[in-house]
Amino acid sequence: MKRIFSVILVAIIFISEASFSLKQTLAENATIEKAAEKVLKKQILAEAAWAMKQEPVTVTASFCPRSAGGQHDFFSEADYFWPDPKNPDGPYIDRDGMTNPDNFVAHRKAMIRFSKIIGALASAYKITGDEKYVGQAVVHLKAWFIDKETLMNPNLLYAQAVKGKFTGRNYGIIDSIHLMEVAQGIIVMENAMDARTVAGVKKWFAEYTDWLMTSKPGIQEKLTKNNHSTCWAMQVASFAKLCNNEAVLDSMRIRYKTVLLPNQMAVDGSFPLEISRTKPYGYSIFNLDAMTMLCQILSTQQDNLWNFETPDGKSIKKGINYLYPFIADKTKWTLKPDVMYWDSWPVAQPFLLFGANAYNENEWFLTWEKLDHNPQVEEVIRNLPVRHPLIWL
Repeated sequence: MKRIFSVILVAIIFISEASFSLKQTLAENATIEKAAEKVLKKQILAEAAWAMKQEPVTVTASFCPRSAGGQHDFFSEADYFWPDPKNPDGPYIDRDGMTNPDNFVAHRKAMIRFSKIIGALASAYKITGDEKYVGQAVVHLKAWFIDKETLMNPNLLYAQAVKGKFTGRNYGIIDSIHLMEVAQGIIVMENAMDARTVAGVKKWFAEYTDWLMTSKPGIQEKLTKNNHSTCWAMQVASFAKLCNNEAVLDSMRIRYKTVLLPNQMAVDGSFPLEISRTKPYGYSIFNLDAMTMLCQILSTQQDNLWNFETPDGKSIKKGINYLYPFIADKTKWTLKPDVMYWDSWPVAQPFLLFGANAYNENEWFLTWEKLDHNPQVEEVIRNLPVRHPLIWL
């Protein structure tokens, strides 16, 4: 009897300690979220006030004669391709890391603007509960995804084209990372939206997710080896979450654990394919942000990717621990500086905030807090799809 009583007592103590630990973790996470809200609230409300005055601008507002697509097709040109000095009228040539300022990027800018509008409105709605922000968001969502005159077709067949070589490339799929905060904003505001709009928007994202997973460019992008593959999975996860597609979400969790993390990360936490580029610092940050977002989007109580570790010790926490010292003090970076935009990084990177939230690392949060939360450099914005972190917490 004494032995049984002892076993029961130990079990009660264990359960009580586990319960206390869980409550403590939840309380700490709530503190991180509230602290982040305090840091961002003024900016959020200012951005939302701006967004309330904006009219929709979709891909139909501009057209490039070099596009092989139609008025409703997203079109962009590959950033690192330039005219050939030896053959000025011939096919463009690759200059890795060097952005060509003359390429057509109007659709990309429109999508980034759309992301900023929805991200700001969703953030303001989350912290105020004021449904005026939802009403304005619906106007933009209908223009991009529902209204026949202005909608964007649910594919990226003509993204990152190269003059004289490709009418579109799988690498262009990375352009639509800026639809992620649109999808997440819808999740935040969905209960305050009319059912018809929600159904129409989800239909568009379901079709686009299917295109990402089944089209030739989508499959090619999935099978790339570096940040492009990470960003493909990040987008699929984000859009599948909006559409409540659990089968796709499960497949992305498996892909993160069996393909992305083990194949891209070195045992020290670095990303060899990123540090071998001409912009190793910026690309390392970009890929870590994307990996972190996969953990943020896909983690559940039953399958917490924040705690996942490969047999040889690779984990998202190891990735953050590797890069963090170079974020906190950039002068410690031991590799060559980036060929462009070296002075523009880092900004308030998502991996710092979400990592702080996941692991209760106050130092990471404090570093995030003091960095730039409203970058203006186009190259930085292009590689920073998560600019409204409160809607993800």
